[in-house]
Amino acid sequence: MVSPLRRDEPGQPALLRSRGNVRPARQSSLREHNLSLVLRHIVDAGTPMTRARLAKAVDLTRPAVSDLVDRLIAARLVVEAAPESVDRAGRPGVPLLPAPGSFIGVGVDVAVDHIGVRALDLAGTLVTERIVEGDFRSSEPLAMLERVTSLTELVVAQLDSLNATVAGVCLSVPGLTDPQGGIVRYAPNLGWREFDALAVLRRSARLRDLTLEVGNDANLAARAEARHRSRATGGSRLDQNFLFVSGEVGIGGAIVLGGDLATGLHGWSGEIGHSVLDPAGPQCRCGATGCLEQYAGKDAILRRAHLPANTSVSRLLARARAGNSQATAALTEAAEALGLASSSSLNLLDLDAVVLGGFYAQLFDVLGPLVADIINQRVLAARWVPVRVESAVSGDYASLSGAALRVVDRVVAHPAPWLAPR
Repeated sequence: MVSPLRRDEPGQPALLRSRGNVRPARQSSLREHNLSLVLRHIVDAGTPMTRARLAKAVDLTRPAVSDLVDRLIAARLVVEAAPESVDRAGRPGVPLLPAPGSFIGVGVDVAVDHIGVRALDLAGTLVTERIVEGDFRSSEPLAMLERVTSLTELVVAQLDSLNATVAGVCLSVPGLTDPQGGIVRYAPNLGWREFDALAVLRRSARLRDLTLEVGNDANLAARAEARHRSRATGGSRLDQNFLFVSGEVGIGGAIVLGGDLATGLHGWSGEIGHSVLDPAGPQCRCGATGCLEQYAGKDAILRRAHLPANTSVSRLLARARAGNSQATAALTEAAEALGLASSSSLNLLDLDAVVLGGFYAQLFDVLGPLVADIINQRVLAARWVPVRVESAVSGDYASLSGAALRVVDRVVAHPAPWLAPR
């Protein structure tokens, strides 16, 4: 039986699997699992781990862990730092770190207001990036992807010159995507339908031999958010459970459970921006009426505030703080709409946290308290477990970071193909 809540992880098509599909692990499969387990602990650790601490954390013998670590070091996936100083007799521990600048994930983003490319290493450290601001509403997909391809080629060429291994490229798009086929099914704010985005990237001689994939921007931004939160708190990635709502021209959503994305049967969950608040409401670009985007999307807020579409969020916020009634009313209406839509989602999903990202993070001081009040009034379980509403911590262009991290996470999940043969 396949669960409709699907983990967005390699080799894990569903949260639940039939017992009839379980088979004994081969020795090679067990070794690959242990390699990934050790590498994941090194990558996710808030502070560097020694072999001894690592053996305890993964519940393997010290010799077994040392062998696995040596293989990861030989593959340039892990490096040793300077030995720790010790006050007692004995050998000092040697901290283990993800190899800086060695294996790189490249994220590519096509959004309504920018295109960009960002390269991160295994630790999530920025190696290089290129961002181009603009207005790409209703853009012609082929011309746009050719422009993005050229930008990506420049970044990959730079990484090649640094002797880095580019592990793959992930394209982020604000819409429904088919990750297996590389198809953008529908991106309403870009005006794209049934477009084979990866086919354009594959035309590039520099890119065609790389692993290429495509994903939804909000899901990818939520991936970056979960990574930043687990690192900031020093807690486990498994502790991350929240509804992510990202405000741009459109509104994207994502469900994070145990640090992973629950993307649904087809990978299309999270489209909270098209939750209907009023069937008789304004026409949405998706073709429906009364969608959340028409009340709390960036264009909708600026319209309600009687400001031009290119007005910066900082200017909108300044007007609201100065007491401008139109700006205040626009933000109040947006917060009420966000609270209502999020409440419905939380009553269905049973989560106790909402994270507001995108430009909502910039407006959080104004939006956050009102959204939280509405949610805690309307979520049935909130009287026992209040819902936290928090600002995103993943920074600007989070979907770019998430796209790069998706590539990196695949290396961590399957390091064996990158190892030197014995």
